[in-house]
Amino acid sequence: MSRTSRTTLRRSRTALIAAGALVAAAAGSAAAVAPFGASAAAAAGCTVDYKIQNQWNGGLTASVSVKNLGDAISGWQLQWSFAGGEKVSQGWNATVSQSGAAVTAKDAGYNATLATGSSATFGFNATGNGNSTVPATFKLNGVTCDGGTTGPTDPPDPTDPPAGEQADNPYQGAKVYVNPEWSANAAAEPGGSRISNQPTGVWLDRIAAIEGANGGMGLRDHLDEALTQKGSGELVVQLVIYNLPGRDCAALASNGELGPTEIGRYKSEYIDPIAAILADAKYAGLRIVTTVEIDSLPNLVTNAGGRPTATPACDVMKANGNYVKGVGYALNKLGDAPNVYNYIDAGHHGWIGWDDNFGASADIFHEAATAEGATVNDVHGFITNTANYSALKEENFSIDDAVNGTSVRQSKWVDWNRYTDELSFAQAFRNELVSVGFNSDIGMLIDTSRNGWGGANRPSGPGASTNVDTYVNGGRYDRRIHLGNWCNQSGAGLGERPQAAPEAGIDAYVWMKPPGESDGSSKAIPNNEGKGFDRMCDPTYTGNARNNNNMSGALADAPVSGKWFSAQFQELMKNAYPAL
Repeated sequence: MSRTSRTTLRRSRTALIAAGALVAAAAGSAAAVAPFGASAAAAAGCTVDYKIQNQWNGGLTASVSVKNLGDAISGWQLQWSFAGGEKVSQGWNATVSQSGAAVTAKDAGYNATLATGSSATFGFNATGNGNSTVPATFKLNGVTCDGGTTGPTDPPDPTDPPAGEQADNPYQGAKVYVNPEWSANAAAEPGGSRISNQPTGVWLDRIAAIEGANGGMGLRDHLDEALTQKGSGELVVQLVIYNLPGRDCAALASNGELGPTEIGRYKSEYIDPIAAILADAKYAGLRIVTTVEIDSLPNLVTNAGGRPTATPACDVMKANGNYVKGVGYALNKLGDAPNVYNYIDAGHHGWIGWDDNFGASADIFHEAATAEGATVNDVHGFITNTANYSALKEENFSIDDAVNGTSVRQSKWVDWNRYTDELSFAQAFRNELVSVGFNSDIGMLIDTSRNGWGGANRPSGPGASTNVDTYVNGGRYDRRIHLGNWCNQSGAGLGERPQAAPEAGIDAYVWMKPPGESDGSSKAIPNNEGKGFDRMCDPTYTGNARNNNNMSGALADAPVSGKWFSAQFQELMKNAYPAL
C-alpha cells in the first residue's frame, strides 16, 4: 500500500516545502519534520501584497494577495504575526485563525492550487487600535516570502518521505513510545516484566489529562519522554483523543465530563490546547498517531434514530450533531501539524459488521471527516477493535461455511454478520471507506491488546458438525458469551504484540488500550471524572438488547474505567495468544 500519490495533496495545508523551514508558531502550525524521502524537494518562493483597505480606532479591514513564485502547489497556508495586538474577527476566501500574535490563513479548498506565477487573494476584518501596520514577514508553507526562490535540494535519505510529507505508514521503520506510567504498573505485577516494555496508547480522556491529572504525566511530559526514547531514529507516539460532549451515549462506564451541548468547551478547552502542544516545533520530529474519539460515530448509526437499541442520550447526540462536529473539528485542528497522523475509531466487526450498519457507518465517518473545516486529507486511516475483544482471526470456521446446508451466518454467534473476525472486517471496511470518498491508500490499525483468547480454553480445531451452532461455538477463539459484551471480559488474553504492516491494508497491530486498565466498575463507585456505573460491567447482570439479554461476562471487583485492575492484567497474561 502506497501513499506516495497523494501525500502532498493530503498534507498540503501544512506541507513544508523547504527542508528544515520553520513554520511560525500559530494554531495549527508546526516545525518541519526532518527530511524524509527519495525525491528532491520542490523549488519554492513567494511574494505578498498586504493592503490595509480601511482602518479606524477599533479595527481594520485588510486584503492579502499571495503569489507563488516556485513550483506549483496544491494547497497553501500563509502565516504572519501582528505587532499591535490586532485580533482577527472574520475572514473570507481563506480560513483565517489566530493564536496570540500569530495568524494562519489557509486555502478555502476551491483556491488551493497555485501554479507557478499565480496568486490567491483573501481578506479579513480584525479589531485593533487604529495603528496597524503591514507585518514584517510572511511565510507560505513555511517559506519566507522575500521575492526569491529556493532551488531544488539534493535527494535526502531514500528510506524516508520528503520533507513536509508524511510517512506512508508511520509505524514502518519506527519504534513506538512506551508509556512509563503504564510500564511501571505492568512491571510491578508478578510476571509483568515480560510485557512492560510494550508500547501502549496515552489516553487524554478529560481536560485535566492534558496538563496531568492527579499528579500524573501530562501531554508535554509524555512528548518530552518520547524525545528521550526516540534517540536518533523514528518514534511513534500514540494518543487517544477521547472527550466528546455527551461521550459514550450508549453506555455509562466511560461517560465524560462534558455535557451534550458543550461543544464550545470541547473545542477551546480540549482540542485547541492539544493542537497547540502538538504544533510545538520541539516535537516536530515525532510521529504522532491519534485515535480520534472511540465509541462515538457508530452510536449514531446503531443506537439512535428508532433502532431497537436506541438510547435517549444517543438520540440527543444525533439530533444536535455534536459528535460529527467534534470529530470534524478534532481532525481539522490536529491534522494541521504535518507530523500528526489521524486515525478515526471505526468500532469493530461485532458492532458494525452487519449490512445495516456497514455502509451507514462509512457514510457518517465521511460526514464527520468533512465537517468543521476538515477534509478527507486530514484522515490517515482508521482503527478497529479499540479497547475491545474481537478475535483477530477465526481460523476454525469462515463466513462461507455451512453445516447440513445451514450457513454459518445463521448461527446464534455470527447472527447474520458478514464477518467472523477483526482482520477480515478491517480489510473489507477499508474498501468501503474508500468507496464513499476517503483516499485510496488509507491504512488500518487493529487494537490487539486484549483479543488473544489463548490459554486452556482455546479450541484446537472446528466444533462438532451436529449443527451450525455446535460447529461455530466449538471452534471459535472468541469465548465471550455474546459479541455485544465489552466490559472486563472473563477469559480474555493479550493478543498479537504490536507490529508494523502485518497484513495487506493494515498499518499496524497496536495496543491502544493499555492492558490492565479497567473498562468500568463492577459496582457504582463515586468519582470526580464523570464516569458512571454501567450494568454491563456487573458480572451478575443478565443483559439488554445490545447483547441479546445474555450475561455480561464481566470480571468482578473492577475499579472505574482507566484505573489499574490487577486481576484483569493477570488474566490477560495467563490467556495470552501468542503465549508469553
